[in-house]
Amino acid sequence: MLRRSLTLFAGLALAAAAHGNETLTVYTHPSFAAEWGPGPGVKEAFEQQCDCTLEYVVLDSGGDILQRLRLEGNSTDADVVLGLDTGTMETARQTGLLAPHSISLDSLDLPVDWQDSLFVPYDWGYFAFVYDTEQLPNPPKSLEELVNAPEELQIIIQDPRTSTPGLGLLLWMKAVYGDQAGEKWQALSDNILTTTKSWSDGYFSLFMNGEAPMILSYSTSPAYHMAIDKTDRYQAAEFEEGHYLQVEVAALVEPSEQKALARDFLQFILTADFQRHIPLKNVMYPAIDLGDELPVVFDRLIQPDNTLFIDPATVAEKRKSWLDEWLNAMIP
Repeated sequence: MLRRSLTLFAGLALAAAAHGNETLTVYTHPSFAAEWGPGPGVKEAFEQQCDCTLEYVVLDSGGDILQRLRLEGNSTDADVVLGLDTGTMETARQTGLLAPHSISLDSLDLPVDWQDSLFVPYDWGYFAFVYDTEQLPNPPKSLEELVNAPEELQIIIQDPRTSTPGLGLLLWMKAVYGDQAGEKWQALSDNILTTTKSWSDGYFSLFMNGEAPMILSYSTSPAYHMAIDKTDRYQAAEFEEGHYLQVEVAALVEPSEQKALARDFLQFILTADFQRHIPLKNVMYPAIDLGDELPVVFDRLIQPDNTLFIDPATVAEKRKSWLDEWLNAMIP
């Protein structure tokens, strides 16, 4: 481990001399680039090593990053896109606008095997329903129990057309229920207080203000509340069927004129200097083993027995029909 770290450090030092004062443009989303997110710390750490400028272009979501890339095509200013995930990466692959990263993925520590020539994971987590223990002391113990819960149990979810967690729930329902997903959505619809455009719209504006006792979020969300807010009030319900996995990824853009610098950044993603900013800034699991640097509150999170995951190629192929199924189920 020490020898590999020294070799990587030497490589980054040589890269710094080569890159001078170049600018690396990274398309990303607000929660990464925000002053409370991992972006500022990542920028400072990378710039110290590369003798370059790391510039974020902030778009509303992973879907918007993909849409912007498609609209700009070969004239895009992006060198790297950071913020796509396993629900959108195959659609991004099909644009032909991404280039192979050519870096080693041996250091990855994920719940699934990962060998992909285009996408470099930077974090991961499970979708989960977070609940307010003061409003809901006995949450559902399974997805089936939630689907069949009394109408009095109101939840907040996100729109799968505009939100990564919203799409995650769509895939979670499909992974558990298959062809019965449409009727299960209909059964769940009476429990849905509202469907928000984004995760932040629902979490901060509604859930944290007590509008509903339960919201679609991540199994890692309680880590922030425990470590930063110093409260155990908000917890994730563990479901018997298992939880759907999300892996967030970055990729090199084919038209980039800074491919060498971009590859150095993708390699930098898989180092502790990047990854230590993930657990409590992006509130997700790091993509590599951080050892003792992982905050101790992560030991108190739910640990799903079953990891649910649909191949990204299948998601790209079936996404429109699954969205149509969801829309039809949501129409009264």
